[in-house]
Amino acid sequence: MTAPTQAALEQRTLMLSIATTLAVSAMGVTFGLLAGSRSILFDGVFSTLDAAMSGLALVVARLAVREASQRFQHGFWHLEPMVAGLNGGILLLLCFYAFLNAVQGLMEGGQELAFGLAIVYAVVVASACFTMHAYERRINRRVDSEFLRIDMQGWLMAGLISAALVMAFAIALLLERTAYASLTPYVDSLLLALLTLCFMPVPIGIVRRAIREIFLIAPSGLDSEVHAAMAPVMAREGLLDYYSHVAKSGRGHFIEIHILTTPDYGAQQGIAVLDEIREQITAGLSIPPERRWFTVSFTADPKWT
Repeated sequence: MTAPTQAALEQRTLMLSIATTLAVSAMGVTFGLLAGSRSILFDGVFSTLDAAMSGLALVVARLAVREASQRFQHGFWHLEPMVAGLNGGILLLLCFYAFLNAVQGLMEGGQELAFGLAIVYAVVVASACFTMHAYERRINRRVDSEFLRIDMQGWLMAGLISAALVMAFAIALLLERTAYASLTPYVDSLLLALLTLCFMPVPIGIVRRAIREIFLIAPSGLDSEVHAAMAPVMAREGLLDYYSHVAKSGRGHFIEIHILTTPDYGAQQGIAVLDEIREQITAGLSIPPERRWFTVSFTADPKWT
C-alpha cells in the first residue's frame, strides 16, 4: 500500500472513530443523567474529551503526510508526540478528578440509580467499543499509525470496562432482592473508582511514550537495527569507524551516520562508491523511505564525525 493510500485510510478511520465516540459520549451523558450514575456520566465525559483529542489527532495526521515547507523544513512529524502527550495528560487529569469524585461519593453514602437503564447502556457501549477495536486493529496492520494504535487501545479499554459495568450492574440488580440491598447505593461510586484506576495505565503509557519522543530519546530497536546494517558495510577496506545518531518523532525516524574513511577512499570510483554504501545501509533498514530522515556523511577527519 502506498503512503498516500495509507494516509487516506488512517484519516477515514479516525473520522469514523470520532463519529462513533461522539455517539457513545452522547449516550453516556444522557443515560448517566437519567440513571443517576456517576460512573456512566464519567464514561460519557471521557468519551467527549477523547473525541476532541481524536479530532486534533486527525488534523495532525493530515499535516504529518504533507511535504516539508520552507518554515517546517523537517516536516510536521514532531507534532504527533506533542498531541499524544496532551491527549494522555488531559485524560490522566480527568481520571484523577473522577477518582476523587468517587471517593467523595463513597464517603457520602453513595446514591441510588436505575440499574435497568445502566445495563442497557453498558451492553450497547461494550458492543460498539469491541467492534471499533477489531476494525481499527485490522486497519492498523496495514497503516501502522501511532494515532490509530492509541485510539485502538482506548476502544479496547472502554469495551472491557463497559463489559465489567454490565456484570457489576447485573449483580447490583440481583442484590436489590436480597438482604444486601443496603449496599447497592455504593455500587456506582465504587465502580467509578475502579473505572478510573483501570483507565489510568492507558494515559500514563501514552504520556511516557510521548515524552520519549519529545526529548528525542534514542529508540533501542532502531539503534540496534542501524548497527546491524552497518556491520557488513564496515567490512569494506578503507572504512575505519562510524558514529550514528537516531531518534523518533511521531511516525518520523531520524537517522544520521558519519563514516570515518582513509584520506584517499573512493579516489578511483568517485561518488558512485559512496552512493553504493548508502544503498547497502538502506537495504538493512526496515523503516520505509517516506518515514525516515536519512543522512550518511563521509570524512577522513575525526573531528567531523
